[in-house]
Amino acid sequence: MAIYDTIIVGMGAAGCSAASVLCKAGKRVLALEAQNRVGGRVNTVPFGSGVVELGAEWVHGEVGNSVNKLAVEHSVPLLPHDITLKFFRSDRPDTGSDDILNDLVEYAFNTVDDHPKEPEPLGQYLTRRLKEYIATKYPELLNDKYLIDNILHFIDLFMNNYNATNSWDDLTTHGNYKTLEGDQHLSFNKNGYKTVFEVLLNTYQGASGYPNLNIRFEKVVTKIKYPQDPVQDVEVTCKDGSTYKGRNVIVTVSLGVLKESHPSMFYPPLPDSKATVIDKMSIGVMDKIVLLFPEAWFPKDRSFFAFIWSGDERSRIPLEDFWVTKIFGCSNPKGSDRALTLWTSGNVAKVVETLPEDLVKRKCMELLRRFMGKGVNIPEPIDIIRSNWHTNPYTRGSFTYDNLQTHQYPNARAILAEPLLDGSGAPRVLFAGEATDNVLFSTVHGAMDSGRREANRLLSKSKL
Repeated sequence: MAIYDTIIVGMGAAGCSAASVLCKAGKRVLALEAQNRVGGRVNTVPFGSGVVELGAEWVHGEVGNSVNKLAVEHSVPLLPHDITLKFFRSDRPDTGSDDILNDLVEYAFNTVDDHPKEPEPLGQYLTRRLKEYIATKYPELLNDKYLIDNILHFIDLFMNNYNATNSWDDLTTHGNYKTLEGDQHLSFNKNGYKTVFEVLLNTYQGASGYPNLNIRFEKVVTKIKYPQDPVQDVEVTCKDGSTYKGRNVIVTVSLGVLKESHPSMFYPPLPDSKATVIDKMSIGVMDKIVLLFPEAWFPKDRSFFAFIWSGDERSRIPLEDFWVTKIFGCSNPKGSDRALTLWTSGNVAKVVETLPEDLVKRKCMELLRRFMGKGVNIPEPIDIIRSNWHTNPYTRGSFTYDNLQTHQYPNARAILAEPLLDGSGAPRVLFAGEATDNVLFSTVHGAMDSGRREANRLLSKSKL
């Protein structure tokens, strides 16, 4: 049996980044990927005459962002997006108040970083601050309590899509996420986010890859045995019965997979400290429903369209269809001119993943026609594709967020990132992935940084 320097479990952004660093250093690397592709929670899919992103879509920030740095170094163009929202209301054909509503959304997002003295649910805090802001800047809105309630409902949904949460009250006001300087909504447009992985694995523009990297697909890891004896190797067993050995292993699976599988995956079992934070941390769901149309019928002046329900109309939706009221809006992805992406999150996303495709398509079309079809003939879509990050057994979620227990477990992400050592103090099992980054969690650049962090940990130890 071949003995590898390092075995990497999972070839998403963290795994590919770690593999890139180690292979450039001449290490012999085996990568075991449960799915039939690299990318993890990034998934660029051909759709119509272009591509769409079923997972991560944006490069968030430019200064200190490893994804942006990689794109610049390889002359890969990133396209900025204006995410100013065009609003549609269920109770009137035109809102007439786009500027006010966009200002309220922007105020809510800017206020997130203005922490109150004591931790509290973010939604509770933002509701209070938004009402104060409205009373000061838009006092005329105070005469329409129902409109304010509907606006707050919308901002709750919008916030959930940024954080993969079910409610903005799932989030703490004292989160540690760090916003990098620069444009927060850059995309790889028609090149697709897959370009990142082509560059990392040295296959971009026909490059030959790394000869010292062996990637095995559809390899579901079920057991990782790590020794205390420095002479012994780590042994990794897959669902198909295959077994591999290496001096160490970097585990990059999602927090959702760790929650589900860690008791049976590791031998000896993980330390109590690590098991505890895996239990206490949260991973949410953010899903997409993408419709392809025969032509682009939607407004050209904006790329993002938001839906504000009146409370009365929302309450009249049948219970079995109530999930449609939790879709905050849609956008036109820059990789596909004739597509619209409808965004879902939290428990609604989990429900939508289980519904028949024809039903989802029909209800989404009813939604679009209710809000955007007033005076517009919307054609039937010619194709539909959707994500399933929760039901996918190899992800079990989209990305992590700081929940209400964060202040009780302030070092949770650092503990999750701690390697498991052998008797000599050498790292044998290492952990990477967006969940292990203290401040850049939930992002592709955070995941990439974590993979590079663990690869460099190994390289620094090998030089001692």
